[in-house]
Amino acid sequence: MIKYLTAIGLFTLSSAAFATNCPDYLNVEARKLHSTENVNLCELTQGKPVLIINTASHCGFTPQFEALEALHQEYAAKGLVVIGFPSDDFFQEEKDEAKTADICFINYGVTFTMVATSAVKGSDANSVFKYLGDKSAPPKWNFYKYVISGDGQTVKQFTSRVKPESEELKKAIESVL
Repeated sequence: MIKYLTAIGLFTLSSAAFATNCPDYLNVEARKLHSTENVNLCELTQGKPVLIINTASHCGFTPQFEALEALHQEYAAKGLVVIGFPSDDFFQEEKDEAKTADICFINYGVTFTMVATSAVKGSDANSVFKYLGDKSAPPKWNFYKYVISGDGQTVKQFTSRVKPESEELKKAIESVL
C-alpha cells in the first residue's frame, strides 16, 4: 500500500487499485465529507461514467444541489456516479466541515458522494481537478460540472450557469452512459 499527502488529505493507493483498469486521476482514496471514512474513487466508479462538481455552501448556485441530486437519482441505475468536491477556492465555503455537511445532506438531501473540502484550481488542486483542468479547463467558479466517460478519456465541462436539469447536460450524460 502506498500513501501520499495531497491538498485533500491523505490518499492511499492500494495494490488492488493498481490491478483495476482505473484512470490515474481516480486512483485515490478520499475522505468523505465530515467523516473519518474514506472512499476509494476507483472502486466507486469502476469504469463508470462520472459527473464531478466543485461545490460551495454559500454561492448563488448552491441551490443546484437539489437538481444534482435529481440527476443522481435519475441516472444512478444506468451507471452514472456523481461526486461533489466542496472547495473554498472562491471563498464561499463554510470553514466548518460539519456546516458544509448540514447544507448538503440536510438542507438539500444530497445522497451522492461528497468528499472533504479541497482545492480545485491552481497548484494546490487535488489530483482529480488537476486532471480535469488538463483535459478541459479548471473551474472558474463554483458548480462547474464535468461529465467524464468511464475510461476517463472524454471530459465535457459545463459552467456554473448550465443548470443540472438542462438538456445540454443531460445529453452529455446520456452520451457517456
